[in-house]
This record gives sequence, structure tokens and C-alpha cells, in this order.
Amino acid sequence: MNHIARTPLRVRHPLRLRRIHVAHVIPLSRNMQRIVFTGDDLHDFATAAADDHVKLFFPRPGTQNLTLPDLGADRRTTPDPRVIARDYTPRRFDPETRELTIDFVLHDAGPATSWAAQARPGQTLGMGGPKGSYIVPEDYTHYLLIGDDTALPAIARRLAEMAPGTPVTVLVETLATNTDYPLHTAAQASIHRCRPTSANSNTMPELDRTLRRIILPSADTHVWIAAEIDTVRRLRDHLIHEEAIPRTQIRAAGYWRHDTPNGGARVED
Repeated sequence: MNHIARTPLRVRHPLRLRRIHVAHVIPLSRNMQRIVFTGDDLHDFATAAADDHVKLFFPRPGTQNLTLPDLGADRRTTPDPRVIARDYTPRRFDPETRELTIDFVLHDAGPATSWAAQARPGQTLGMGGPKGSYIVPEDYTHYLLIGDDTALPAIARRLAEMAPGTPVTVLVETLATNTDYPLHTAAQASIHRCRPTSANSNTMPELDRTLRRIILPSADTHVWIAAEIDTVRRLRDHLIHEEAIPRTQIRAAGYWRHDTPNGGARVED
């Protein structure tokens, strides 16, 4: 196999801050809210990969006062305790209408969830990014996508953008049904929805059991995992040590963690 063809393409985007405005609010399920944003600042917005992330800046709770970070001459933001920011995945962007769709999981009582639950047309958020895009080669024999509710937007976008007939297995830990949050694709997809397991449960999570039960059709599989960071590490280690998937074929990210309200972190190689 040509090594160059297997090198992920990394695309850098100019970093700028934008103001975006709520155009539509669409409830998807009990714990998922779709919000469509628009605004002139989106005229040059670009998102090239399904797991791109933007940083949204929220008003302080109980107000509509929006504080954006200062972007210095080096294009880096200066820390400011007044700034409330969270990372989100662009579910869809239409450059012609300048409409950006972001799906919010209403899973905690933090400022982002509280804002999304009460969002109304005309309200404004700040946004930065994406800083870059990580584009996975399209010539693997098989693809494996694993995630939880927070990863559903990225998984849905990836499936929608896959070439027809692409072999892919999807494992999602969620209570959302296909009616609540459909995963449309022209790929040759095997989709498994697994019920979440309590964090203090002593039983093996259904997600883990399902991963051990499926048979990967080829070691030439590219794996993408995003969920709670300890879950991601556990599943990644299983794939490396038990399924002999090379580390270089796994892209793993902790989208959130139990011990912090501020989001997740990269999972070290």
C-alpha cells in the first residue's frame, strides 16, 4: 500500500473570531437540540473534516452579555476568566446560505447546555475556529466509528459524507433511537446502538461487549473514537492489544470527562 496515500491530510485554517446569530432552533429529542446559526461573519467559514471542532463563546448565565477573548498579534487568545467557551462539532455548513448547523447534547447543567435549552432566534454567540482539519484517507478496507451522544454529530456527518459502498461499522452509546437521531449514509454500514451504562456500575458496558463481539473484517481498518476520556482510552487499548490495530490507524479523542465541566482532551498516542 502506498504510504503517502495513507498519510492523513492536515489542513490549517486562518484563526478568526466571529459573531453568529441563531436562525432556527429544532428540538431533536429529549436531550438533543439542533441550532442553525447564520451571519455575515460566516462568509469565509470553512470546515473540511467531519470531526472539526469550533469553540463557541457563551454569554454569562442569566445575561446576554457576550465576552469574546482577545486575539493577539500572534493569533493566540489571551486567557480571560470572563470568557465561557466550549468545543462543538459543525454538523453541517451551507456556504451559499451561510447557515451553520450545530447539535447540542443537553447532558448537564453547565452554561452551554443551559444556553442551548433556552436558545431563541436572534440570539448571538461568539465562535472561533476550526483551527484545522484532519482528513482521513479514503482507501482503507474498513472503517470503525465509536462514540457516545457527544460524538453523534461527527459520526452522522462522517457517514453522510462517505462514498457509496464504503464498509463501515458504527458503535454508538446512546438512548437516541434512529427516529430521534437518524444516521443516513450511502456507505455499507453496520450500525449498533448501545445503551449507556452507569458510571458506578460493576458490569462491563454494553459498548465494550459489542466491540468484543463484532468481527473486524480486516486489520486494514481505520478507527475513530470519541467519548468520555476514560472510555476512549479503554477501547483504544483493547483495539491495540487485542485486535492488533496499529496505533497509527486510530484517531482517539476524549470529548468530555467525569471530573471536569470544561470538556475533554486529546488521548495521548
